[in-house]
Amino acid sequence: MADKPVRADKATTVAELTEQFRGATATVLTEYRGLTVAQLKALRRSLGRETTYAVTKNTLAKRAATDAGITGLDALFTGPTALAFVSGDPVEAAKGLRDFAKTNPMLVIKGGVFEGNAISADEVRRLADLESREVLLAKLAGAMKANLSKAAALFQAPLSKTVRLAAALQEKREKTDA
Repeated sequence: MADKPVRADKATTVAELTEQFRGATATVLTEYRGLTVAQLKALRRSLGRETTYAVTKNTLAKRAATDAGITGLDALFTGPTALAFVSGDPVEAAKGLRDFAKTNPMLVIKGGVFEGNAISADEVRRLADLESREVLLAKLAGAMKANLSKAAALFQAPLSKTVRLAAALQEKREKTDA
């Protein structure tokens, strides 16, 4: 299929979408058919400041993904498509989309891009099931602190045993000298 010439306004849109694909830590493709403007507004608010939710034409989004070097999404560009470009924590954005889709079943998660690779809708759901980066870091810090406390106790034990042994020997010596 030969590339058709693109009008200037469409070329600008493709360039903007390409930059969003390149700059995002993850992108989730959704179908929004049947959602009201108010629901879309609520969805945008629920995703937070680090996620941009954009309704776009499939042909322009497909071209932008190709220009950004992303492959494997062509089959997902059917029906009304909106893209959630995530610049922050992909887990939080995936959770937000999953939770919104639970209360608004008209929102369908089609798939997405994570670390430059196309992922399926199931993989987006698995991503949403992960704990957030902050929670995982807190757990790691807690585990490290616990291990350091164990190590300190381990290093203290021989020293305290040595002190008790020396005190017992001193006491025994005093008893035998008396």
